[in-house]
Amino acid sequence: MAGFGSRLRGSRDAFLKPLVSVGGRPLVSYTISALAEAGIKKINAVVGFESARLSEAVRRLIPPEINVCFVENPDWQKKNGISLLAAARAVTPPFLLTMSDHLFDRAIIDLLTKSADFSQLNLAIDKKLNTIFDLDDAMKVQTCGDRVIAIGKNLPNYDAIDTGLFVCPADIFKYVEKAKQAGDCSLNDGVRLMAADNRVRALDIGDAWWQDVDTPDMLRHAEERMRIVG
Repeated sequence: MAGFGSRLRGSRDAFLKPLVSVGGRPLVSYTISALAEAGIKKINAVVGFESARLSEAVRRLIPPEINVCFVENPDWQKKNGISLLAAARAVTPPFLLTMSDHLFDRAIIDLLTKSADFSQLNLAIDKKLNTIFDLDDAMKVQTCGDRVIAIGKNLPNYDAIDTGLFVCPADIFKYVEKAKQAGDCSLNDGVRLMAADNRVRALDIGDAWWQDVDTPDMLRHAEERMRIVG
């Protein structure tokens, strides 16, 4: 949760994306609740922009049974691969990796924690392409059996979407470091290198639901879904 949230914030100076209201609750609180319900006992939260203010607010959302550690990313203006690298010394592999701006069913966490192969990178994918809101903006994935063979927003051929939930092995950091160009890289740059080495396994989420909340339209769609389900 280190970034600026520029696509959602508009002109609001005090805006902190993880705290934006969705269905009357802070966006990140849904992730925290899903992790708690799944039995997660420690959260390493990578922060950057307005880190002190955000950490104070998020700490109030953490249930008492969970230990939270806030990891500072001083280069938060860069891509999310740099945020992952900032957490390298804080986590003990294998570890679950989530995004603070994604909503998702707890069933996806259960799938990852119970079915993951801890020797490789496990990516939760969604093959329900006709249900994806703003498909053009989604991170596309091409699979072959249970292998991820290509990933990128502009893939011409794809059969699934990256949900932003992973179970990561220790060498994820090596691949993300290798993917750096001019000191910067995205998480998916590292995933692409791992896929080239046949090191990324795809786990289909089936009927489970998730959504990225990255734009005002995505936020409105998420709130509509919450009203229907709630």
